[in-house]
Order: sequence, then structure tokens, then C-alpha cells
Amino acid sequence: MNRGLILKFENLVQLRGACRQLRTLSYRKVYRAQWKPVQSSAHPVWSVLLYPQFWQKDKLISIALSQRRHLATKEETKKKKKKIPLTKGEVEIKQKMTLEELARAMGKDIDHIYEALLHTDIDLDSLEPDSILYEDYIKLIVKKSGMKYKSAKLKEEKERENTDAVKRPPADPAVLTPRPPVVTILGHVDHGKTTLLDSLRKTQVASMEAGGITQHIGAFLVHLPSGEKITFLDTPGHAAFSAMRARGTHVTDIVILVVAAEDGVMQQTIESIQHAKNAGVPLILAINKCDKPEADPERVKKELLAYDVVCEEFGGDVQAVNISALKGENLMVLAEATVALAEMLELKADSTGLVEGTVIESRKDKGKGPVTTAIIQRGTLRKGCVLVAGKTWAKVRFMFDENGKAVEEASPGIPVEIMGWKEVPSAGEEILEVESEQRAHEVVAWRTYVEQQERMKRDVEVIEAKQKEHRVEYEKQQQKLAHLTWRQKKAVLYKANKHLTFSRPKEKTEMDKNVLSVIVKGDVDGSLEAILNILDSYDAHGECKLDIIHFGMGDISETDISLAEAFNGVVFGFSVKANASIKQLAAKKGIKIKLHNIIYKLIEDLKDELSSRLPPSVVENTIGEASVLDTFSVTVGKNKIPVAGCRVQKGLLDRKMKFKLIRNGDVIWKGSLSSLKHHKDDVQVIKTGMDCGLSLDKYIEFSIGDEIICYEEKEVQQTTSWDPGF
Repeated sequence: MNRGLILKFENLVQLRGACRQLRTLSYRKVYRAQWKPVQSSAHPVWSVLLYPQFWQKDKLISIALSQRRHLATKEETKKKKKKIPLTKGEVEIKQKMTLEELARAMGKDIDHIYEALLHTDIDLDSLEPDSILYEDYIKLIVKKSGMKYKSAKLKEEKERENTDAVKRPPADPAVLTPRPPVVTILGHVDHGKTTLLDSLRKTQVASMEAGGITQHIGAFLVHLPSGEKITFLDTPGHAAFSAMRARGTHVTDIVILVVAAEDGVMQQTIESIQHAKNAGVPLILAINKCDKPEADPERVKKELLAYDVVCEEFGGDVQAVNISALKGENLMVLAEATVALAEMLELKADSTGLVEGTVIESRKDKGKGPVTTAIIQRGTLRKGCVLVAGKTWAKVRFMFDENGKAVEEASPGIPVEIMGWKEVPSAGEEILEVESEQRAHEVVAWRTYVEQQERMKRDVEVIEAKQKEHRVEYEKQQQKLAHLTWRQKKAVLYKANKHLTFSRPKEKTEMDKNVLSVIVKGDVDGSLEAILNILDSYDAHGECKLDIIHFGMGDISETDISLAEAFNGVVFGFSVKANASIKQLAAKKGIKIKLHNIIYKLIEDLKDELSSRLPPSVVENTIGEASVLDTFSVTVGKNKIPVAGCRVQKGLLDRKMKFKLIRNGDVIWKGSLSSLKHHKDDVQVIKTGMDCGLSLDKYIEFSIGDEIICYEEKEVQQTTSWDPGF
């Protein structure tokens, strides 16, 4: 019985050895080439597996050798059929390559690839010649082969023909006709710009604005009693609307700089002067509120000298007019000064041919759809014209003047509201007329393509920078773990990432508590731009990260609520509405909707939201102060405890509160009292002027002159350090 067991064991050992030799031989030259077992009638392979005791070691080896000979011959015939070109130097690699493609690129046979992958974590048994390798392994194989690699260039796309629309060449002076001047009113907030325009138009624009401050750019055509026409642009003076003021000066001929006589030169006054200079536009100075007792027009003129605005009485070329917009004083003098300057400029335009203009403001109207306020600069705009602005186009359906009255045509210098846009164009975009709708599609397609190419280029740069950063970080991590075995490395990485893997949704939310995700909706493009410009100045990301997940025009929608829910965000709306069903949905999902009509109130509300995300800070509130007059020690059991004889100088000492010991201005201890006595009695409170003895909860030697401070800690809500500038 024992002998039979021994024989079986020997047969098993021989079989194991034979199998190992089979595997070694198959990998030595052939590796994973596809081969079929050669069945021999005398020595079938399956019989070896079923009846190992009948086969000796030498017979197994002979089968393996015959198998190897057959495979070798097969491989040689393959090589004869297809010679692999040898490449030296750099190997062009892609992000994904098959084994065959990589072998061909390197000028090696496929066995070389298997050999290079022998000591990696790839399962060689699963690899076939058409198996795909990824970039990391491709680079590893090339490096192991002592070669360099470079990324293969993508096939360059055929150069696309430029189909963009461009402005026409300058017109023949013979066809030019006079046009109304475009006048922009600039100045500091609340200096009376809109009131001035009200008086000129005999309307009440300011009373309709939220908070009495202009928050949109308005274009109006004013008919003067003399019969002259002037197109006025009323721009916001608030600090938030810098981009709107800059845009206003780029389409204007004359700037009226409004300065309040009692305030003088302010921050937005200086900015307005700079905008006018950058655009190369002449100035007329309107010193407003001259009817007030504290008005000082001469001081204003002198202050402006510092900014190179020199009035005519000081030898300059800037006309200065003292007015009172509220009472209508000297307004005709200002109008005449504007007309006189316009005549000197000889403003003319070509009213024939294709239309050119500029978008002053754009918005999404509930009944009209996308609408733009534009100023025509060349040609005459009529119904049916096909226009292109940015990456959108329009077939003009209707046109309206500033009073909402439908007009049939608009000539150069005239402001007009245009209906028929497919999408809302951005304020400041150039408007160009094209021949047909098909041509408009071509222009938009080209502009979209150019933007995509630029975005792709930027994305590639960002991706490459990120990859480099990650590679450096990975290499540093690998160097730190180089001395460990792979099991130890795995354990270290598991411990490092354990808190992220097993954190519950609630914990993840708490981790992201110092992130404020916002959705911003505005009524018009200019207002939205102003808000986004303010948010761009946010610089307190270390305290709380501000993440703008979406912005757009129009009322608050269900999509906005869903998006806010996904990101745990807040919806801010400026001059827009949220209907009852939307408010109900938001309340159900716990989403805040903040609606405002005044921009600085919206920003204040946003700052409050940011502050609410900050952790509370602990503030120490001093209750009492005492000075150490004498020191002694008391024996309690076997221990000597230092005791301070003190007198309360201010407030009171309450044993329940916290205490700190100050010596020479430095805090050397914080904690609680172990005892507080007045004479021999234990007490809870010692008031001002009373003497006491006290000991601390820690062994510290007192010195005469030390200060004992009694205080309580209170949590105070922090406020964000972000200053939007107004």
C-alpha cells in the first residue's frame, strides 16, 4: 500500500516537472504566438493528463520538443513572408496600440514585446497580438528596449476656408450724409446723469430704476426744439458697471461728463475720463446740482486739471456748462454746446448698402424672445434684413424705438430695438448684415469652429500641464515608497485614501461645507456681465470657495432649481422673477432663491451667504482681572500646592469660568482653578477690591506681579474678507 502511494507521488512530481518544462519551452522563443496542439495518434496530449502514471519524463519532453519545432518553423515562415523594418532613434507612440503595431513601430518582433512585459503586472496568458496596450505600458516597453518615444501627431484636418463676415471698405465721401451725434453721458453714481436725460426727454427714467440708480444702458433719440436730433446713451455710474461704461464710449462721438458741484471728482468720474481718453472721444463738462447752496463749480474745474481735463477758461478745449438737471436750468446751453461740437466733428455716414452696427444691450423678453438694443452705424436697417452678431443671427421681424413704437427703418446714428434673433447676442458685439440666411449660417458655423479650435488649444495646454503635475507627484510618491514591498505599498495607499473611500454622503457634504455654489440669472446681458465681473474679483477662496455653476438670462426655471439641488447651491436673480410653482419646488427641495433689483444688495446678500459658510471664531470676553500680591504654598497630603494671594483690580473672578496667567505680557497658562478662597472660606465669586487665594489645576509657581485674567469664550460668526469695491 505504501509503495503504491510512493509511485503515485513520483508520477505526480514527474508530471509537474514536465509541465514546467513545457511552459518554459513555449515562452523561450515562441511566447504567446497562436499555436494548436499537434495530436499524435501514438502519444495524445489528453492521455498524458488523464493517465500520468503511464508516461515517463523523457516522453513528455519529446512531445514538448516536437511541439516547439513545429511552432518555430511556423514563426520562421511568417518572418520570411513579412520583414519588419528596423527603426532607430525615437518611436512614435499613440495612447492605445496593439502588440503588433508597437512591434512594427519599434522594428522588433512580437516576442520582444512579451519579453519586455515579463516582470510587469500584465497577465501574459491573456495577451494576443491584437490585444491593446495603453500608454503607460507602451512607454515602459520602449524604455526597457533602450529607445526613446514621442507622441504621434494627429492627422491634421484639412484647412477650412474662412467664411466669416467682415466690414465693408470705407465709403466714398460723395455718398456720405449727415447723421445725429451719439452722445454718452458718463459720471459718478447719483451725480444726476439720468435726471439730466429726463429733463432733456421730458420723461421720468430715474423714477423707474430700482433704488434710483441706473442699472442698464439705455439708448434714446432726443429731438431738440431747434430741430436737431441727438442720440443719448445713459450708462450706469455704479462701480459694478465699468464694462458697460467702456462699451458706451466705443460707439459714441461725444462724452458729456456729469460731475455734482457739491461732491466734486469721485472714483467713477476718474474712470469715465479714462474711458473717454482710451476711446479718443471729446468731452463736454456738465457741472450739475449748481442750485444747491454748497455747490462749488470752480473747485470741480480745478480738481479736473489733475486728470488733464482743462476747461476753456483755463486755456483748454473742454466746454464747461453749469446746470441744474432737476430744475432744468441751462439745459439748452448744454444741448447747443453738444450740437456745436458735433458740427465741428462733421459727423457723416453711408446710409446705403449692407448694415453695420453695434449691440448696446440684449435681453430675453417673455413675449418677444431675444431682443437687442442697437445703434446703426452704416446702411439702413429694414424689416427682413439678415443680421449676424457674434455666434448668432437674426432675420429682422420687428423694430421699435425707445418708446416701444414700431418703426419701419433705422438709419445711421439711430438707436433701435431689434426682434428676430435666434439666440441672445452679447452686448458690445458687432452687427453685420449678410446677403441671405444661408450666408448667416456659414458665418456662425465659421465663428463657432474658430472658438472650438481656440478652446481645444487651451484645453490641451491645461491637460498637458495637469499631466506633468500629476506625473511629478506620482514620481515623488513612488520614491517615498521605493523601499517597501508591493504589499506594504498597497497597505500605505489604502490607509491614506481610506477616509475618502468610506466617507458617507453626509460627511462629504460637511467636507464641502466651505464651498458656495451659485446660479446667477439676470434680465439683460449687461447686468449679468456686471455681476459676473464683480464675482471675478472674489479673492477669499482660502476662507470659502465660490463656484459659479451656471449663469444666464431670463426668469428662474425648474432646471435652475434642479442644478442648485445637485450642487447644494443658491440661486441669485437680478431683476428677474420666480413664479409660485418654482418657489414651491425650491422650498420643497430646500433651495434658497434670492431675488434683487439693486445690484449692491445682491452682492451684500451673497457676502452674507459666504460668511454663513465660514466656521465661527472663538472670542475671549474678559470678565475680571486680578494681580498677584504674594505667593505661598499649602500642603495637601504629601504634595505642596502653590497658592497666589491676589486682589481683584477689575470686574470679578468666577470660579466656573476659564482663567489665564500672564507674566511679562506672555500667557504662560490657560485652564481652570482648583480652588478659590476668601480668607478660609471656599467661594464661587470674588468681586472688585476683594482679596483672595487661588490655586490652579496645574503645578505652576507664581511670581509677585503676575496677572490672573478671568474670561469666557464665545463663538462669533466670521465675515468674509472679500471686498467687491463698493
